[in-house]
Amino acid sequence: MGQVLKSSTFSAGTNDTLKWCLRINPEGFDEESKDYLSLSLLLVSCPKSEVYAKFKISILNAKGEETKAMETPRAYRFVQGKDWGFKKFIRRDFLLDESNSLLPDNKLTLFGEVSVGQDSVNISGQSSMSTFKVPDCRLAVDFGEIWDNSRFTDCLLRVGGQEFKAHKAVLAGRSLVFNAMFEHEMEESKKNRVEINDVEPDVFKEMMRFVYTGRAPNLEKMADDLLAAADKYALERLKVMCEEALCTNLSVENVAETLILADLHSAEQLKARAIDFIINSHAMDVMETAG
Repeated sequence: MGQVLKSSTFSAGTNDTLKWCLRINPEGFDEESKDYLSLSLLLVSCPKSEVYAKFKISILNAKGEETKAMETPRAYRFVQGKDWGFKKFIRRDFLLDESNSLLPDNKLTLFGEVSVGQDSVNISGQSSMSTFKVPDCRLAVDFGEIWDNSRFTDCLLRVGGQEFKAHKAVLAGRSLVFNAMFEHEMEESKKNRVEINDVEPDVFKEMMRFVYTGRAPNLEKMADDLLAAADKYALERLKVMCEEALCTNLSVENVAETLILADLHSAEQLKARAIDFIINSHAMDVMETAG
């Protein structure tokens, strides 16, 4: 273990300034990989500060065919002298088994393909154009603007004397409760109007922000009320987010109220945490009394 072999350096062509080599640990890289041959790709020299590359390494058998290939799932960041690879490339006993024909003439032949992700090099060794820069996903931002601007709405929600315009497809897609309202021949479906009397307007607005964007920026301020709303409209992720927020603010003064809230809205994780808090608080009181 610890023995290192390095191949000669190679590149994509005579004009390529990136120099690579293969680094091999015949008896493993560490204790975990001691029964394997470990293998990595090392960036020997690079004129830039960094490059991104993905690679595939395989063994050529006695017939010259590629076998036992391993490929990186994504491009890795290389700097000069940095290597990435596979600690458990192949079991050594499998490699040494003559019936597998992986060591013809007692030689191991490796075949590698390296794909550089920035200023990639083609087979002629000339630099090609840099890779495309894909813009960040704006889905949450765009849907948030649709909600804020009430664009192309097709239903009306009346909450505590306030009216909110929304989109049936969005509501139905995010909530099974809203889906049931609009899918069946209910009053809400016929008139495209929903009356909501048991949620405060500011809480409802925060809930709708989550429905459209997956975010609830004011959750900490109204976690208890949002938990009730999330439970009513089957917004499971929002419900768990509320449970988490309430857990972080548990105290001796509010734990009983929080436990009742959790039980009322089937918030099992919050309920378990509240019970643990009560038990631990009681244990601390006993210890202090004993002290």
